[in-house]
Amino acid sequence: MTASPSESLELAIQRAGNAVDLLRDSQRRAFSHGTVSGQFTNWQSEVNSWRQTCGFMDQSHHMVDHYVKGPGAFDLLSSLAVNSFKNFRPGMAKQFVATTPDGYYLGDCVLFYLEEEVFNLVGRPTALDWVQFHVESGKWDVTTERDPQSMDRGGRPPLVYRYELQGPHAGPLVEKLTGQPLPDVKFFGMTDFNIAGHRVRALRHGMAGAVGFEMFGPWAEGDAVRDAILSAGQEFGLLRVGSIAYSTANLESGWIPGPLPAIFSQNELKTYREWLPAKAAGSLAGSLYSKDITDYYVTPLDLGYERLVAFDHDFVGAEALKRHAKGPRRKKVTLVWDPQDMARVAASAWSDGPKYKHFNMPKARYGLYQMDEVQVGGKRVGISMDCGYLANERCIVSLAVVDEAFAEIGTEVTVLWGENPNSRKPQVEPHEQTAIKAIVAPAPFGTHARTAYRE
Repeated sequence: MTASPSESLELAIQRAGNAVDLLRDSQRRAFSHGTVSGQFTNWQSEVNSWRQTCGFMDQSHHMVDHYVKGPGAFDLLSSLAVNSFKNFRPGMAKQFVATTPDGYYLGDCVLFYLEEEVFNLVGRPTALDWVQFHVESGKWDVTTERDPQSMDRGGRPPLVYRYELQGPHAGPLVEKLTGQPLPDVKFFGMTDFNIAGHRVRALRHGMAGAVGFEMFGPWAEGDAVRDAILSAGQEFGLLRVGSIAYSTANLESGWIPGPLPAIFSQNELKTYREWLPAKAAGSLAGSLYSKDITDYYVTPLDLGYERLVAFDHDFVGAEALKRHAKGPRRKKVTLVWDPQDMARVAASAWSDGPKYKHFNMPKARYGLYQMDEVQVGGKRVGISMDCGYLANERCIVSLAVVDEAFAEIGTEVTVLWGENPNSRKPQVEPHEQTAIKAIVAPAPFGTHARTAYRE
């Protein structure tokens, strides 16, 4: 389904007949990590670096930066976030999570409180578009500026560079770079470094559970900062991490990158869909197949964001989310896929018999929103949302939300792999659907991420 450049999401859904068909047959690219090289050495060694030594990641190109400035910025963002803004002040950051009026997940991103009345939302466009929609209502005294992904920027450079260092040697490396003891910064706290004579803002962070800092500053200073890091990092075993290895980091840390935003059906959101361009819809992949788009919706509670939800303020979807909290619950888990079944899937490419959906290594997501059905006894009990190979664990896993009754560690479930019927996305070749045995494991899956990450 190809939309015209000016078509709204609402018109595109009407043209397709329903939202599921629009998303499943989308002709747009699935996703992109921008212009960073896929591998600098090999993706297995690059994955190992954040566990064994130190990895350097260039995140300047694949995320969207959305700046919100003005006297009304704080109140605007608070009104759209499930998060508490109590004691939130400049020099801090948080994971910003937004819900629809009926309490379902709409989007998340990282929110930086850069200075008084100046905020930056960094991530996928879903939550950022929602903020911009409310900005344009005219109710809030704010201005905004959007810096898109490099592939959508038309050739100009980003406004800021964004690098990440993580791994057991990241701390000593930062101390060498700055000539100062490592500051005592809590998870998602911010600090400043001086590297190569430039002020570098740093967020205490780590995508795969290892010690890490996300560092950013003006684009013009990025080369000098990067070169200083790479030079100093040689004695610490620093490896540059390409986009292939980076794409698997979330599977260790337990973060689900972009579940389907629940914006495609509610009457209250018709005005939003009329405002939102059809190209923002994204593509839907996976074995979960239902004509009812609400079967694909999840709540922030399903995604493990209960610790972020605070009912100490009024926000869009608050009352509905309270009702969800009292109803049936699902839990975020890691599913470890059966190695023999995965060998069968791989071998179907060169053997007689059924040909199964190609499982790309190390990340097998083939749509912006990956939604594979999880079953027990032939009954749907959850949704597997992101899948791939963990080089540090040597196993195939996926991040999923499953009914609490089946979320106990060690429970055996089945993941349906491949589409039936096959959609018309460019990423989908003719194939047959098959069942993969899987075992429920914790999320995060990595021991360090699960036990020590947020300490």
